[in-house]
Amino acid sequence: MMAAVGQGSAGRRWVINEYGGNRRGGILAHMRVLYVFLITLAGLILWPVMWVKGWRNPAYRGRVTERFGYIPRVEGGVAVWVHAVSVGEVMAALPLIRALVARHGPGKVCVTTTTPTGSAQVRAQLGGQVRHCYAPIDVHSVVIRFLDRLQPRQVVIMETELWPTLFRRLRMRGIPITIANARLSPRSVKGYGRMPRFARSVLADVTLVAAQSAPDAERYRRLGAPQVQALGNLKFDIAPQPDQCRAGGDIKAGWGARPVWIAASTHEGEESAALRIHQRLLQRWPDAVLLVVPRHPPRFDDVQAQIEASGLPWARRCQMDLHTPPPPVLLGDSMGEMWFYLTLSDIAFVGGSLVPIGGHNVLEPAALGLPVLFGPHMHNFEFARDLLLGAGGARQVADEAALETALADALADADRRRRMGAAALASLAAHQGALQRTLEALIAQQRAP
Repeated sequence: MMAAVGQGSAGRRWVINEYGGNRRGGILAHMRVLYVFLITLAGLILWPVMWVKGWRNPAYRGRVTERFGYIPRVEGGVAVWVHAVSVGEVMAALPLIRALVARHGPGKVCVTTTTPTGSAQVRAQLGGQVRHCYAPIDVHSVVIRFLDRLQPRQVVIMETELWPTLFRRLRMRGIPITIANARLSPRSVKGYGRMPRFARSVLADVTLVAAQSAPDAERYRRLGAPQVQALGNLKFDIAPQPDQCRAGGDIKAGWGARPVWIAASTHEGEESAALRIHQRLLQRWPDAVLLVVPRHPPRFDDVQAQIEASGLPWARRCQMDLHTPPPPVLLGDSMGEMWFYLTLSDIAFVGGSLVPIGGHNVLEPAALGLPVLFGPHMHNFEFARDLLLGAGGARQVADEAALETALADALADADRRRRMGAAALASLAAHQGALQRTLEALIAQQRAP
């Protein structure tokens, strides 16, 4: 690939034609070439990087060849390739993926992820209904190898991923690309705005940007996306899993009236804050239970060590008979059971928000009629944040002390909890329908086999 980029007028013409500079000027072509160089360099160091990351999470050392496009050849190709980076994107995509499987049949939809946790979520939630592998790195030869073997007729990229090489190759093959459930924060717009021509050229290869909201749609238009529609947020179409909710409800009934609050999808720094808060809450509610569910499974052992250091009695979900009375702290150490954990809870604090991560999905607890609490850092979920706050179904807190106050207020007032939970559920129901709109848009773009 780099030889083609390199020498002589023929090579230069290939770069300009392939990467979009042509008569619009050499700057854009050179930016494309620089991107190719940097992403190729990243590809060369990816293998050792995976081994280094594998010291903490051995799953990173597995299936590395998939990231270089070495996947089994799919005879006849797949109807749709859906890419969802990690856990959050996979969960948002689940209703759409299931609808696509129902339309095209098992094995005709491929779902890729970038992280092992995303991969584990795909397998836990979808099993053998879909093909699954890691997404290829955005290197020319790797992308070609991957597309030749997968032969997708349509590609759906979830939320925010922009891959210049992949998008250009898909456009050259006439394969429609949709960025589904697309969101773009003001911070991201500012970053892409430093390279306006490059961003515009990448988005020009996208068939449709299906934005979560009108503000997201406007941000994509400002970057130069030619086809943008505000179709709504797929996360509003989430459906609680009945089997998990039944199991959680049965166990919750056996626990009696003891109050339970969940710290869900937590990151480093949030578990320690939750433990300190819970120690103080226990002075007023001695039978209260804190359910801690870290965002990333590789951190389970680290979080266990924090719980042990707190001195509070604890147990791990996978090692405890939940039909017995729970200890003050329960560590949720399983994948794909968030509905189960939420059903056990009376109040939900959603992590990634007390620390500057940008927040996580606050709509899952809302779908179960739970009052929702979150911290100040919610820039990745602005619309959902504003919706729940406006409806009175959520409360945003500034710091650990404010979170403790909000929890104490809710635990002391069952009517307040019921009102907040009902408001959260009603606000979510009023914004459903994105799934059907997105599915119709994808059907309109489909290529014949």
